[in-house]
Amino acid sequence: MKKVLKFFGFFLLLVGLSISGLLIYLKFFLPTIEKAPEMKIELTQERIARGKYLAYHVAACMDCHSERDWTKFSGPLKNGTIGKGGELFDQKFGFPGSFVSANITPFHLKDWTDGEIYRAITCGVNKNGKALFPVMPYQYYGKMDEEDIKSIIAYVRTIPEISYQPSESKADFPMNFIINTIPQKQKAEKKPSNSDTLAFGAYLVNAAGCAECHTKQDKGQKLKGMEFAGGFDFVLPSGGTVRSPNITPSSSGLANWDRNKFVNRFKAYADSSAQNIKINQNEFNTVMPWTMYAGMTEEDLTAIFKYLQTIPAIENKVVRFTPTAVNN
Repeated sequence: MKKVLKFFGFFLLLVGLSISGLLIYLKFFLPTIEKAPEMKIELTQERIARGKYLAYHVAACMDCHSERDWTKFSGPLKNGTIGKGGELFDQKFGFPGSFVSANITPFHLKDWTDGEIYRAITCGVNKNGKALFPVMPYQYYGKMDEEDIKSIIAYVRTIPEISYQPSESKADFPMNFIINTIPQKQKAEKKPSNSDTLAFGAYLVNAAGCAECHTKQDKGQKLKGMEFAGGFDFVLPSGGTVRSPNITPSSSGLANWDRNKFVNRFKAYADSSAQNIKINQNEFNTVMPWTMYAGMTEEDLTAIFKYLQTIPAIENKVVRFTPTAVNN
């Protein structure tokens, strides 16, 4: 009996040491991303203009890295906050921790090399090699054309400096260990020709991260088989919970939409009056940055729509909005 207990004790010790070793490896030896590439990006007017278009209207970097006015429909960006960061993505959205967007103005990035910014956007590690949680959608940006990423960096280098330090992101257990396994090597793709509408549309859907918000998630993980079918819950600062709609070509999605309806839905928010629609507390609102995506060209929106018509149709009827219950 003593031998059995001794063996069992030795076994538990071995398991404990193995687990400890694994946790130490995950915490201190990962992520194993290559050092930042050596690059110096020339700030040409063409690059800056392309980068601004992508940062506002396609990849929508400024959506998460600025403050939004939740007293208005779709939370348009507040003047004077562009790039300052500080938006919180935490447990109320189903994330395994509290993740805060970084300041991406020259105040924070002045000591970063272009290569370090490039690596953060495409691989998911910061200047010091620390893993970023993929609410920063580097899995998508890592597939973008190298020149488009360089254009975004060129634009970001030109935005006004804002002296502000957001709070640090903190992952819950066990994500504080798992997070170090997520960063990945860049898998850059060449931007397809505009004439190849479906391939071009797929490129834009990836760059815009459409699947990120239009796929239901559990603890920060997208549910397989539900891609683009909607149902992601967003607790609104103005009260209530809004859910992303189904954008697959199903009867509960975009089956009855045509190209004109899709494009016009976006372009409706290009007008200045549509950017100042007041919303009362606990009224329907949306996290979809319509006022930003409204700036996309009709050609880009058309390509996105045509591509979305080719993805698998998934039936998923979504209750778009639930107001916060008011106690009498």
